[in-house]
Amino acid sequence: MIYDVIVIGGGASGMMSAIQSAKNGFKTLILEHNEKLGKKLFITGKGRCNLTNDSSIENHLNNIVSNPKFMYSALNSFSPKDTIEFFTNSGLELKTERGNRVFPKSDKSSDVIKILEKLLNKYGVEIKLNTEVKSIEKDGIKFNIRCANGITYTSSSAILATGGLSYSGTGASAIGHEIAKSFGHKIIPPTSALCPILVNEDISSLNGLSLKNVTLSVEINKKIKFTEFGEMLFTYNSVTGPIALSLSSKINRLNLVDARLLIDFKPALTDEQLKLKFGREFIEYSKKELKNYLYTLLPRSMVEYFIAHQRLDNKKVAELTREDRDKIINGLKRFDLKVKSLDNINVGIITAGGVDVKEINSKTCESKLVSGLYIVGELLDVDALTGGYNLQIAWSTGYLAGNSIRG
Repeated sequence: MIYDVIVIGGGASGMMSAIQSAKNGFKTLILEHNEKLGKKLFITGKGRCNLTNDSSIENHLNNIVSNPKFMYSALNSFSPKDTIEFFTNSGLELKTERGNRVFPKSDKSSDVIKILEKLLNKYGVEIKLNTEVKSIEKDGIKFNIRCANGITYTSSSAILATGGLSYSGTGASAIGHEIAKSFGHKIIPPTSALCPILVNEDISSLNGLSLKNVTLSVEINKKIKFTEFGEMLFTYNSVTGPIALSLSSKINRLNLVDARLLIDFKPALTDEQLKLKFGREFIEYSKKELKNYLYTLLPRSMVEYFIAHQRLDNKKVAELTREDRDKIINGLKRFDLKVKSLDNINVGIITAGGVDVKEINSKTCESKLVSGLYIVGELLDVDALTGGYNLQIAWSTGYLAGNSIRG
């Protein structure tokens, strides 16, 4: 069975590249090992599918953690505005929410997949589901793609769009990395990105506690590496939520042996301003226990843990020593937790690492090592923060590869 283009993987980048390839007149086939297309796309954004971020290309580049320069051509070829226009013109109603995040108006990721399937059908893309690719070999100018069912498909061009290793329940596997490696490509070790940060301390009593308007920093060897402001959440053994997820992507290639998380519960106040605040309010609370005063500064479910963590006694406020006051201020401004590790790669929203982009032509997504082989989406060593930026990487690289196929 001979095709012009075979796309391995029917996720976001795979479907986009197949649509563009077929639209340009190439006989195109998608090989997907799952029973349906877009299985990971279906759960993206908690099932709502944050399609893109309605902001400038510059903003997208600023939110790409790994190898943003590589994405310059792809984003200029198919920009966030182009993504919005692409889906709107195809009949999908969209809406923009806080942070310029774009979603289908229906809040259903299935509607996004339906649009893509409609376009695949419109341009005559052939789709083989439940078809697991085992290996690819190049024979002269042709690619021979051997599948687990014993069938070998042949094409002039091949597009690897198998995705990362996150969410094994969606069928994520390392086959794309293995194929790229078989062609001589360097693989940057895949690791967790946008994932919870595990801590050493027993924080089970804080499970479910959400904090807003705080700063979370990562300190390594007593030096602050990164800081994020916003919302975070405690689980029974980790710190997660928007700012923790962002930090995880920024530190996932660092040595975390001596890393600590520092929470500033009162980022709007300096140490001196807190001292002045204490001076005014300690008189009012002088006859009350410390925990009653701390209820005015922290969530109630945090107070007892805070007192124990800072090695304080729940004495009356009037009995607090200068050392006690310093411990309170230090805890409010620099509440520290020892980092154990990042959560495992299967828990991460996306995968960092992958095919080294130095070996990929950024203007076409074609391999510099193997003519006619294109690599797109999460398989590349490119990852971004939350907000629609990662799906935009998928759309842009898929579009670029699909439109770069040569006859």
